[in-house]
Amino acid sequence: IMRLLAACIALATVVACEPVEDRDSLPAKSVKSEDLDISVTQNTAGGNIITMQNNTPDVRPYWQYENAKGDLVGFSDKHQATATLPFAGTYNVFFTAFTRGGGVEATPVVVNVLQNDENFFSDEKWQYLTNGVEGKTWVLDMASPVGWAGFDYPYNEEGADFWNWFPDYAGNEWVMPNKNWGEMTFDLNGGYNVSVTQTALNDDSQTTRKGTFNYDIEKHNMVLNNGVEVLFGGDYYLDVSNWRTVNVVEVTENSLRLSVVRDKARNPNDGPCQIVFHFKPKP
Repeated sequence: IMRLLAACIALATVVACEPVEDRDSLPAKSVKSEDLDISVTQNTAGGNIITMQNNTPDVRPYWQYENAKGDLVGFSDKHQATATLPFAGTYNVFFTAFTRGGGVEATPVVVNVLQNDENFFSDEKWQYLTNGVEGKTWVLDMASPVGWAGFDYPYNEEGADFWNWFPDYAGNEWVMPNKNWGEMTFDLNGGYNVSVTQTALNDDSQTTRKGTFNYDIEKHNMVLNNGVEVLFGGDYYLDVSNWRTVNVVEVTENSLRLSVVRDKARNPNDGPCQIVFHFKPKP
C-alpha cells in the first residue's frame, strides 16, 4: 500500500499537467495483476543495465526499482525505460499500471547484478580511494599529517591563491599530538559506503559513524552523508564550520589528502584557507 501511494504521488505531477479529457480516456479499473504484460531484461554481462518494457495497452505505466535494503534507486513513467545499476547486488523492480479507477501492481521482478559496473567506475581514482567492493581503510600519515593551502591549490596554478605548506611532523610536533586518531573506510559494496572512527582530542575515546558519500571526480570534491564527518587530528574542529564537504587534494594508491575550509579561525591572525589532512592506507 505504501509503495502504491508513493507511486501515485510521483505520478501525480505528470497526470495533473495533462488535459482532463486525456485522463478520462483511461479505461476504468478492469485490469488484474495477472493480466499485466511486462518484461525486465538485463543487457550486459554483469547485468548492470536493465530495460523495463510494458506491453499492457491502455494503462499509464510507473516503474520503481529498489536495492536489497529497500532504498529507492530510481523510477520512470515510460512504457520502455533503461536504467544503469552500478553496484553489484539484488534489486527489486516494481511496476504499477494506472487506470482511471486506480493502480494495479505487478509481481515484483528480482534482478541480480553480478558485479560493479567496470565502465562506471573506470577512473583509477575510485580504485585508489575505495579498493572497490573490498574497501580501503585510511589513517592519518603521522610523517606529515596536516598542512595548509590556498583555495587555488592544487588545480589552478595560475590563481592568486595558489600556495601550500605541508610540513613534516618531525620538528613541527605542535600541529597535533602523535597518537592513534582513528580510521576512515570507503567501499563500493552495494553503495557509496563510508565509516569514520574518530578519536577524541583530549583522551583516547572513539566514536564511529557510518553513512554514504558522493565523490565528484571532475570537481575534486566529496560530500559525506548521514552525519559522517571527515577524519582529522589535532585541535582544529572549532576553526571549521563544515566537516562534511571536503576537497580531494590528492588521491593515489598510497596517499590521500582531503581538505576542509578554515572559515572561522579562532586566531585572528589566521585567515580563510584549506586545512589539508594527509592519510595513508592502514597497515
